[in-house]
Amino acid sequence: MSLINIDCDCGSDALFLDFDGTLVDLAPRPESVLVPPQLIVILELLYTATGGALAIVSGRPLQQLDQFLAPLRLPAAGVHGVERRRADGTLIQLPVPDSKRLLPYIEPFAKQHPGLLLELKHGALALHYRNAPQLEAACVQIMAEALEQESGFALLHGKMVIEAKAAVTNKGEAIAAFMREAPFAGRRPVFAGDDLTDEAGFAQVQLAELDGIGIKIGAGDTRANARLADPSALREFLFQALPTKSTSIS
Repeated sequence: MSLINIDCDCGSDALFLDFDGTLVDLAPRPESVLVPPQLIVILELLYTATGGALAIVSGRPLQQLDQFLAPLRLPAAGVHGVERRRADGTLIQLPVPDSKRLLPYIEPFAKQHPGLLLELKHGALALHYRNAPQLEAACVQIMAEALEQESGFALLHGKMVIEAKAAVTNKGEAIAAFMREAPFAGRRPVFAGDDLTDEAGFAQVQLAELDGIGIKIGAGDTRANARLADPSALREFLFQALPTKSTSIS
């Protein structure tokens, strides 16, 4: 992959940031991720420096993002865009199929294997197998079979997780929606993500008419035109993007 020179201008760029594996390191369970205190400071300063053109774009529900990033309540897209909080605070929830419909197909299998974690969201159902990697193929198969029975969902492959999510949107479409609104409109989009679920976001920001930057965090094939090694490197990149370095990170 040919890498471009990564730069960021808070005065003219719009920042879109994935959460897990991007801003914070992955953890054995979704609820056990650790948010470095410095990250909250950096995001708050960047939000101010960009005039509010900073949004979190994640597979997590907005409620979880707000809990981890408290006291911040940033513009954000949750559940891959099913939920979206605009810059003015308006909450948009797309009509989605009821993800509880998938439980009868998946829950018995998950209960048979203590290493699996089933996460029910508004418009999505995620089956985590980080603590039982030997079950990857079985998890993919049972989720795929469930989607053959229930319409309106798309299958997403993530890092040690297989997810059925509402097919109405994805991270790229969520970013596109932000880019049609103030204060994001007219800026160059920069999107950082680490997973296959972020590829739609990279494709969106790198459209020729936007001339944006997709930043892949970590290893793996990607369409992103730039790469950083890990979340720590991204946090350093974001810190360096600040107009005034009034804090430090480790």
